[in-house]
Amino acid sequence: MILNGGQPPIQPPAHPLPRMALSAEEVAGVLGISRAHVFRLSSSGRLPRSFRLGRAVRWDRATLEAWLAAGAPTRDRWEAMLTDSPVRRAGKDAR
Repeated sequence: MILNGGQPPIQPPAHPLPRMALSAEEVAGVLGISRAHVFRLSSSGRLPRSFRLGRAVRWDRATLEAWLAAGAPTRDRWEAMLTDSPVRRAGKDAR
């Protein structure tokens, strides 16, 4: 059987890239909690902000990793920490 106009079939990469945007189920798995608890933490301001891709709610993987490394502060504290970072200030001063 000839596929793809005579070209060999496209193979997925041997080591797929990690997902950049995590679902509530994936966040729950990373944190070792239930999906429902992810939404409770998010609605009470104890997780970094999520974002929407269409109807899907997602969390940025790098943000979650940095948030955990910072000790899992509340959202308000986390956002204040980001605003106070020297890299962010340098970018604002350059404008």
